[in-house]
Amino acid sequence: MNLMSNVLEVHNLVKDFGSFRAVDDVSFSVPQGSIVGFLGPNGAGKTTTIQMLLDLLIPTSGRIFYFGKDLKTHHEEILEKINFSSTYVSMPWRTSVKESLIYTSYFYNIKDRRKRVEDILKAFRLTKMQNKEVAQLSEGQRTRLILAKGFINEPQVLLLDEPTASMDPETAQYIRTFIKDYQQDHDLSILFTSHNMSEIEDVCDDVIFINQGKIIAHDTPSSLAKRIKISHVSLQIKDGLKRVTSMCEKSAIPFKLEGRFIVIDIEEKRIPDFLKQLLENGIEYNEISIDKPNLQDFFLSMTKQ
Repeated sequence: MNLMSNVLEVHNLVKDFGSFRAVDDVSFSVPQGSIVGFLGPNGAGKTTTIQMLLDLLIPTSGRIFYFGKDLKTHHEEILEKINFSSTYVSMPWRTSVKESLIYTSYFYNIKDRRKRVEDILKAFRLTKMQNKEVAQLSEGQRTRLILAKGFINEPQVLLLDEPTASMDPETAQYIRTFIKDYQQDHDLSILFTSHNMSEIEDVCDDVIFINQGKIIAHDTPSSLAKRIKISHVSLQIKDGLKRVTSMCEKSAIPFKLEGRFIVIDIEEKRIPDFLKQLLENGIEYNEISIDKPNLQDFFLSMTKQ
């Protein structure tokens, strides 16, 4: 994987809608051959940023470069080499799956159009339903078709918006594996949005977090998770449930009850002392599990802030 150069560079991007600033001085880059997560709560500015990256919206100010070339002045050349897939964009409902992909292929200069469409149908498990109308597909199947469209021109840069939304777990895992394998085989660069934090941890090399139009964090998924100091400790209490809740209340430790289980949120360094207190108070437990902070904890923390 070649990470020596950036295939996408965004410099001081701003987008105003009247008096409302949706994107506020955003700058970031996507290295060649990497998958970069682009995260944030609803209304954070993700969609507006992506629309500017696709030249669908004109920035109020700032510049966008692909392959070292300005999107504003090299529009057609750049759009030939990039693509986009979003679960929120649909294909024409009265066309068949195969017709949809053939139609999409004509937006690009593809040498062997028929072979490329056949390869894409096979790769995304769409061959058996290729003659079905889009309207007849399930939500997950339509999402798969939209994702397939994003690969039709063998892009060098791909913008993926919720690529596995509405898919069953087995299909979603297949698609994640396909994306990672294809990315490595073709040195593809991806900007990846998702509300599935475990998916981001599995797929992405780096994560950019945007909120209220500003980038507030940019690091690896594991490094972002380590910024959160609170761990989740789950205990199945054999005897002394009321005493445990009393302990938590006195120590201002957040907790929730699930039958005989109590789940507490506590700093990792305080866990040994807490377990010692349980022993001293004669509290017995059958099971214990400790979950260290993950990317979802970071996401929730930043969203609350």
